[in-house]
Amino acid sequence: MAWRPFPPALTPLHASHPHPAPGAAPPARGRDLRRMAAEHAFDALRLPAVAARGLGRLASAGRRRWERTPRERRGPVLFTVAACLLALWLAPYGPLLGAAALAGAALWQGRDRSPDTAGGEPGEAERARLQTLYEALVPHLSLADDPRPQPLYAHDGDWRRAFTGFAFAEEGRLARLRLRYPPHFGDGDPESRARLQELLCAKAGRGREYHFAWAEEVGELTLTALPPLPSGICAQRFVTAPGETVLGFTDLHTVPRTVPVVAEGGERLDVPPVVWRTGPRSTEPHLLALGHPGSGTTTLLRSVALQALRQGEVLVVDGGGAGEYAFLAGRGRVRAVESTPAGALSALEWVVRETERRLLAANRVRQTGRDAPEDVCRPLWVLVDRPSVLSHLARSEGQRDPQDLLQVPLRYGRAVRVTVALADQFEGAGELTGAVRAYTRARVVLGAATPQEVRAVLGEAPSTTPPPEVPAGRGYARLGSGPVHRLQVPAAPDPFDGEAAEPQRRAVLELLPEPVAGPPRAAARRALH
Repeated sequence: MAWRPFPPALTPLHASHPHPAPGAAPPARGRDLRRMAAEHAFDALRLPAVAARGLGRLASAGRRRWERTPRERRGPVLFTVAACLLALWLAPYGPLLGAAALAGAALWQGRDRSPDTAGGEPGEAERARLQTLYEALVPHLSLADDPRPQPLYAHDGDWRRAFTGFAFAEEGRLARLRLRYPPHFGDGDPESRARLQELLCAKAGRGREYHFAWAEEVGELTLTALPPLPSGICAQRFVTAPGETVLGFTDLHTVPRTVPVVAEGGERLDVPPVVWRTGPRSTEPHLLALGHPGSGTTTLLRSVALQALRQGEVLVVDGGGAGEYAFLAGRGRVRAVESTPAGALSALEWVVRETERRLLAANRVRQTGRDAPEDVCRPLWVLVDRPSVLSHLARSEGQRDPQDLLQVPLRYGRAVRVTVALADQFEGAGELTGAVRAYTRARVVLGAATPQEVRAVLGEAPSTTPPPEVPAGRGYARLGSGPVHRLQVPAAPDPFDGEAAEPQRRAVLELLPEPVAGPPRAAARRALH
């Protein structure tokens, strides 16, 4: 409320001006004085008007809350309100304090609000958008023979009863909407949810991503327009604890922490990460990533390998055979990089023996009460890319399926810090063995996947809509039985790829350990044996 200063002291008219002649027009000073008096009278009445408007809004909010309250809870609510009023009446200065609190709440609720504020008065264009959205929802949320006299959704109905909160962005598009749905709507049916979410996404405006929060207990659905995830973050040394790996970045409201990163151009940001925890106490010690060609699953494994090399050892099996991990060969703490069926079988057989050796050594150490040796506590990462292709090549050559050798590290590797991360394409998902499906509780889906594909891999449909354009490394992640997160994998290209951006290639090379002595292939073989 803008208060104007009071006018200066008024002087009598006859002291400075003569009386006007009969029939003459009043002087200009008289008109100014009357206008100023009217303005000050309006200012004096503005405060009661604001309070009255606030009382009306409070009454409307109370009525809506009363209508949403179930009938079996209305009695206790009335009793609680009456007890509070009685305690306020009996308390010293209670009525005075209650009146002051009510006046303050009324003034606060009656203040002027911008049209894009949730709960404010929308403009003409905003009201038209809300009414159009309400009419589009009527066929989906109404009953032909609804016995209620005033159904929540009806033709020529009022959207104010159904929409309890809204907000518009600066460009006039809907940014947030909270709506009520009738009790007969099947909010537990994934198909019913998907149909309603698709309708809301179309009417709220395409070209954006939306988050849907279902509150089944009160029958409310909240739609929120999400900003795009940052896609210009390269692989780097993330601030994490031992045993933590950053899979990518997600929304701020879904995770309780942020990590400092350096984006392209040197800009420093604090972004929320999706952190995957491994080790003996992890409930999801192994990872499986699926996607379509070019979706970024290989980039995800490269990013995981660069982070794992900080504190452990890495063994890479490249089933695709495209040389996407050749830059790791001959580096320190890299056990081997294999891309042929024979080499993969040899490497995975060593992983089985190493896992069994660690289990026996850890058992002996626990019996004697001593600390475990360093070669047992050091993390070992087994990264397998395109295991389905590798299995097909091994079977065609009459050799053993390499996936059969993964059963030992998948089942027993958590106790001795052996972690397995696999990546494959949807076309080869049917070739994955039961052990791979059962023990990889950390799941990632990348690329333009359908909701059915995401639900089949993660076990739950995402609560967000897919982006209009899916960049590389974009998808969803779910750790165990937790929520489904939006995910953007940091850029970690092959530094030997000439088409990759130079800053990204340089960032990957800076994270590599120093090369070991001797030719890369011979050094990798010596490290393996």
